[in-house]
Amino acid sequence: MSNKILSALFGAGLAALALSPAAMAEPQELAEMHAEMEGCEACHANGEPSADGAHEFEQCQSCHGTLAEMDAVHKPHDGNLMCADCHAPHDSNVGDRPACDSCHDDGRTADSVLKK
Repeated sequence: MSNKILSALFGAGLAALALSPAAMAEPQELAEMHAEMEGCEACHANGEPSADGAHEFEQCQSCHGTLAEMDAVHKPHDGNLMCADCHAPHDSNVGDRPACDSCHDDGRTADSVLKK
């Protein structure tokens, strides 16, 4: 079916989404995506998890920047949390957004914090 026909049927936005390879992609585990770059060593020293997670936290920051350098959701956690505390690389998929209410019971969401 042509893009023109899909656009007429679904609207331009939906047609683009329907044809997008990303829309058809299977969810990918966050750890798997990082391992595709450099193997387990992308995050772990010698491919083995550190006892305290400090090495992995340093690896996150070496690519993504420090929590203090990030957006309003990350900055308040600087000095209090490590990336894996929220992003759980072996339990999360690429693009997953951790829920604020897993720690905060006051109704906060990432969207509400970012809109301030």
